[in-house]
This record gives sequence, C-alpha cells and structure tokens, in this order.
Amino acid sequence: MIVIHHNPACATSRNVLRTIEAAGYTPVVIDYLEQGWTRPQLLALFAAAGLTPRSALRETKSPAAELGLLEPGISDARILEAMLEHPVLVNRPIVCSQKGVRLCRPSETVLDLLERWPQGPFAKEDGEIIIDAAGQRAATPSHPG
Repeated sequence: MIVIHHNPACATSRNVLRTIEAAGYTPVVIDYLEQGWTRPQLLALFAAAGLTPRSALRETKSPAAELGLLEPGISDARILEAMLEHPVLVNRPIVCSQKGVRLCRPSETVLDLLERWPQGPFAKEDGEIIIDAAGQRAATPSHPG
C-alpha cells in the first residue's frame, strides 16, 4: 500500500501522485490541509522519514515567517505545535510505501519508494523527463543518473 499526504494545489505533490498512479498503484490520498495532522501522526512520519519538525517546515508560501518560526532558537516542539494548528506548515508531499517514508521533494524522489515505475518516457507537468525511453531514471541536477 502507498499513502501520499497530498496538497492538490502543489505542483510537486501533483507530480508525485501522477507518478504513483502511472506506475499502476492506487494510493491512499490524504488531503492533509483538509484533514489536518495529529501529533502522533506527525511524530511517526517524521521519525520514519528521518525528519525533524524544522527540516519538514515549509518556509515559503506558508505563515512560517509571520509566526516567527524561522527565527534562530525556535524549538522543534514549538514548530510541531504550529504545524498542528496550521497544517500548511508541513512540507509536502510525504509518501509512505513498503520501501520507506520520504518527503518527496523533488518529485522524482518518489521513484525510490516504488517497486515499479511508469513506462518511459515519463515527464513531470512542466515537461522535465524523469524516466527516459529506456525506462531508466533520467539524469537531473538532484539525481545524476
């Protein structure tokens, strides 16, 4: 089973969901902006993905700056509390599969969590090829191939 914590307004999140579905999976899609987070849920996701509240904090296009969360010395506990109050503060998408849990930024990171990939060539919304015609991961700045 694959679970994606998804924001349909986010291109990266849409690319990840599209990649999962094109690979033949029917993921459980959790719209975390609608459903919110629980403390145990976030702590478990962060632990499994090797994240901290600070490393999972969405710094842009979120109220992080207005809430003072970008200031030095702000504790992970304070960031976690803010994430529970403002779900948009959690960077996305977070994907869970049998191969692990990852914050899938950039979107091609999701390939590390899939047993099978979409048929190549396969591109993101913007046309960037992530799987070439031979079915191999395309070279990108974040993954040299």
